[in-house]
Amino acid sequence: MRILGLDYGDRYIGVAISDPFGWTAQALETIKKETENEIKKPLRRIAEIVQEYNVEKIVLGYPKNMDNTEGERCAKTNEFKERLEKRFQNEKIPVILWDERLSTLSVTKMLDEGNFSKDRTKRKTVLDKLAAVHILQGYLDSMANQKC
Repeated sequence: MRILGLDYGDRYIGVAISDPFGWTAQALETIKKETENEIKKPLRRIAEIVQEYNVEKIVLGYPKNMDNTEGERCAKTNEFKERLEKRFQNEKIPVILWDERLSTLSVTKMLDEGNFSKDRTKRKTVLDKLAAVHILQGYLDSMANQKC
């Protein structure tokens, strides 16, 4: 079973995919949105990925505040979740919200420690992809722990 991980942002959507066994998450790509509200093209690309990898579940990063409250980003993420659910209702693909607090911070720290390029554009596309990996891997690890 393949699971898709998404890090939804204003301009970019980071995408990660699990291995067929659901053990590890790998960075796949970053989908660039031309505008903050663009949704059709990104949904089309996500649909292509779902079909190509035979995805059975989508894990969407949920950007809660550190105090566990939900802000504007959560509202936008919930709207995107609804669009995903509508788009994949015939395929019966569930969309799971996954707490992504500290995912961007963790990935940023990793990039800094690895002396990754300071070029903002290059760094942003990698950051979003790796944030999607971090989100998906957290979900996969929690599922593995539940099986123990």
